Amino acid sequence: MMTDNQHNTIKWQSPSNIALIKYWGKHGQQLPQNASLSMTLKNAYSETSLRYRHSPDDMEVQYFFDGERHQSFEEKVIVYLERLKNEMPFLSDYSLRFESRNSFPHSTGIASSASSMSAVALCLLSMEEEINDRKLNPVEFYERASHIARLGSGSAARSVIGSWSTWGLIEGYKHSSDLFASGLPFQVHESLSVLGDAILVVSAEPKKVSSSLGHNLMSIHPYATARYRQAAINMQALLVSMQVGDFDTFACVVENEALSLHALLMTSSADGLLLKPGSLQIIEAIKQFRAETRTKLCFTIDAGPNIHLLYAYNEREKVLQFIQNELLQFCENGEWIDDETGSGPLQF
Repeated sequence: MMTDNQHNTIKWQSPSNIALIKYWGKHGQQLPQNASLSMTLKNAYSETSLRYRHSPDDMEVQYFFDGERHQSFEEKVIVYLERLKNEMPFLSDYSLRFESRNSFPHSTGIASSASSMSAVALCLLSMEEEINDRKLNPVEFYERASHIARLGSGSAARSVIGSWSTWGLIEGYKHSSDLFASGLPFQVHESLSVLGDAILVVSAEPKKVSSSLGHNLMSIHPYATARYRQAAINMQALLVSMQVGDFDTFACVVENEALSLHALLMTSSADGLLLKPGSLQIIEAIKQFRAETRTKLCFTIDAGPNIHLLYAYNEREKVLQFIQNELLQFCENGEWIDDETGSGPLQF
């Protein structure tokens, strides 16, 4: 047992991810209404350290971001930790200090809640291992980490898995679960195994409809049932395309999912129109460039105005030229982020 003034420190780096089959709508304790599939990013990540001290009289929590106390996220972490006490009862006996930074700016089409909450969850799970003096095997560790991360942010469940990740029950896939994310049970075709992701920043303004509100609005959305059926159909088509390397089907499904998400946003709230004129101009330019050049590229969009341009990595030079010549004019201050498929979290 640690003495009251002894400190231990843990540090994890956890990536963000971009969903291709969108999870939109939840029930129960952070459970998805439909299964989702995402690509783990490489360069967009949160780096979080946890310093903990045995303190049986009071669980003090502090959260610092870029060296400064971050009150709003600290409050979210406190709520999260209270939710975790049934899972991790030892938390009541410790004071916790988190220090975090992101490799990417806020509001740029990258899910910071996915990377930050998954990094927090990984730190807590490593802390649990240290306190119990029991190491989990890698399969057990990442399954439990995903489960713990899910309780803080649904999309965070997928960020603890490298490359490609699914979360939610999928027909025909035994290991799929609503409780945690897992990797794909097959080898992705080499043409799709690593994709480039150019994140085109149309606007860095905070969005008017938060993801939490958007998920809640699905409970009364008149199109909800049809959406969940559509997601299941799209999931099966996308999984097949990834096995056989069918980029045309892959692109068709990914773009359909992106536009479906925004259709749901627009029809659930007066503030749900999150796309900007520049977003639409980029989408049209991508479609035209693909039709004219047969380049393997497509777009997806998170719940915001910024566009993820996904492309086959062997097309990189051609795509970079396309971004420079045609797309940067629609980006705020010419800003874009160069990313690709990543291999998952790292512990330091």
